[in-house]
Amino acid sequence: MSATLGSLLNRLEPSWKIVILERLGDIAQESSNPWNNAGTGHSALCELNYTPERPDGTIDITNAVKVNEQFQVSRQFWSTLVEEGTLPQPQRFINTVPHMTFVWGETNVEYLRKRFEALKDHPLFAGMEYSEDARQIRQWAPLLIPGRAKSEPIAATYMKVGTDIDFGALTRLLIDGLTAKGAELRLGHRVTGLKRTRDGIWHLHGTREVGSAPFDLDARFVFVGAGGGALNLLQRSGIKEIRGYGGFPISGQFFRTDDPAIVAKHQAKVYGKASVGAPPMSVPHLDTRIVDGTPSLLFGPYAGFSTKYLKQGSLLDLFAALRPHNLGTFIGAGLKNLDLVQYLVKEVLASRAHKVASLREFFPNADGRDWRLITAGQRVQVMKRGADGKAVIQFGTEVVAGADGSIAGLLGASPGASTAVPIMLDVLARCFPGRIGDWEPELKRLIPSFGTQLSSNKATAAKVMKATAKELGIPA
Repeated sequence: MSATLGSLLNRLEPSWKIVILERLGDIAQESSNPWNNAGTGHSALCELNYTPERPDGTIDITNAVKVNEQFQVSRQFWSTLVEEGTLPQPQRFINTVPHMTFVWGETNVEYLRKRFEALKDHPLFAGMEYSEDARQIRQWAPLLIPGRAKSEPIAATYMKVGTDIDFGALTRLLIDGLTAKGAELRLGHRVTGLKRTRDGIWHLHGTREVGSAPFDLDARFVFVGAGGGALNLLQRSGIKEIRGYGGFPISGQFFRTDDPAIVAKHQAKVYGKASVGAPPMSVPHLDTRIVDGTPSLLFGPYAGFSTKYLKQGSLLDLFAALRPHNLGTFIGAGLKNLDLVQYLVKEVLASRAHKVASLREFFPNADGRDWRLITAGQRVQVMKRGADGKAVIQFGTEVVAGADGSIAGLLGASPGASTAVPIMLDVLARCFPGRIGDWEPELKRLIPSFGTQLSSNKATAAKVMKATAKELGIPA
């Protein structure tokens, strides 16, 4: 997120000085690290949580269209940076991996059939295929079928234009582009305090991880892109807009295999339906991952609980976020989501044998000895007061900005990185309202569809998607 915002600002205001403060000894070691996320180019091609079934049985595709549109904005920005040479060799961060949804059971098959009918003619979902034929599904994803009962109802959708993204590599390339143009990257710098002075300048104080020496920095604008750590830092800033917010941490694990014989039989990201009570980010999926040019397979996630807000954070993070103004939010959201709490307890206590059984629901002939568990990144779901004043856990991302636009931060999780560009455009509009008009010509150069909706024009959507695919080296 920070690398994306910095890259946008660098092109809109080349004379502005940009300083990037990173707590760890290297960048992209938390949520952006490729092994800390599923690497899905989230575009709602396969994720069922974006297409809920209404009480009348129809499928609501509103959020799916929104997420796909946002991803297309990100793709356009990346495409422009590839064209100008800032993102050389796009295959270093983006590769073609078909996106599939796979379900079993009559009820789920009926749901997927209706979802396909609702999406197949939409401009952003052109080319989606559907099948209930085991032979066809086996062609798409060979591991899903052998060992499965022939009488079991199954169905799948398939989109060949799906992608796998190494967000760690993308972050590194963006930061390299920024430092090449004069931005300053300071590693091992932990911000411990933010205070706004009377003249409107933000004063940041912290320590260097090496030697614990203090440092101070003044800035006219601050973006807090610290992942799960953003909540605590925004609270320290004292802005009233963060009042009432809380964060619910969820950790997780994935099964991973690098066995060439297994990996070669599965080239897709296959999403299923979440268990009852499971958060959307815990939707099970069997994924091809391509990191540093080498393919692997992941299955999961297996949700867990930790009081840390960052993978390399402190067990005190959750308690440090408690304030008189958000205690009601924490308590209310917890009571309202007891099914989530029960699900997490069940997941934490699950044995390895139980985890292997979950894998076999997707890959019936899986041998648990071929898979090892890895710990994924820490996610912190937004807790806040809804429009009705009641506490809710919000799944997704949310920008919190000071009223004067001098500070902003990002809370939340998935779809996250896939929609980084439109989210940062929101930051620009909210924090620099007086400049956004002057920036429009450059923004349209960077993002051709800026100010329009691809989802409302089939011809324009096809043209833009074809152009970005060509630049990124992926199928249109």
